[in-house]
Amino acid sequence: MSGPAVLVIDDNAINLALISYLLEAAGCEVRAAEQGEAALALLAARPDVAAILCDIQMPVMDGYEVARRVKADPGLAGIPLIAITALAMVGDRERILAAGFDAYLSKPIEPASFIATLKSLVPHLWAEPPQPAPSRSPEPLAPASAGQTILVLDDNPTNLELKRNLLQPLGYLVLTAQDPLAALELARSERPDLIISDVGMPQGSGFDFIAEVKADPRLCDIPFVFLSATHWDDVQRARGLALGAVRYLQRPIDSQALLAEIRRCLSR
Repeated sequence: MSGPAVLVIDDNAINLALISYLLEAAGCEVRAAEQGEAALALLAARPDVAAILCDIQMPVMDGYEVARRVKADPGLAGIPLIAITALAMVGDRERILAAGFDAYLSKPIEPASFIATLKSLVPHLWAEPPQPAPSRSPEPLAPASAGQTILVLDDNPTNLELKRNLLQPLGYLVLTAQDPLAALELARSERPDLIISDVGMPQGSGFDFIAEVKADPRLCDIPFVFLSATHWDDVQRARGLALGAVRYLQRPIDSQALLAEIRRCLSR
């Protein structure tokens, strides 16, 4: 990764995964920690980070103590330190800045505006604006048409949360399921405009799921996309496309590239 290194500290696994996903999609190298002590150990070993994003409410060592230790270390004190907080109480903003934080980001994280907000707080993170993955016909990031529904099947709840946070701000209705049976029931009751499915799952494969979808006359014309991090080779891809998928994509994928693929599939 050639982009700037950013340390992200958050004890909430979903928040940590979402922020890491957005930063990596924007070209950053992400170093992640779920606890303050682990973060300080990472900094001691590798202090060459361009910014630190730190949650405030954490067990054992909260964000205020992390800020105190970072700012007390001459080798770390110059690193921009950004708080991640819900700002739920009066006076929190003043306390955050007084503790040594240079700025703060409010929860919940808004995927569509997160990078732009971070750039306004730490302009030097990118020498140039991060570029989306190249495509044959670059498309602007625009809100989806009303009524477009996407069903996402993945046994990993963090992956499902990432998709919700990416798609819902753009106006899509997102349905999620963690096993093929539940996904099939949702597809039959809601009839989505697009289905995105993982391949390898404990309770049945994505290949079994697409076979059920394509065998149902009410669902067979719904565009179907496979998105997998582990089942990625020519044989698996050929099998998925032969079963009727319109795309077979590899995860991790740049968020802008994924959105472009989704728009293409929905426009079919």
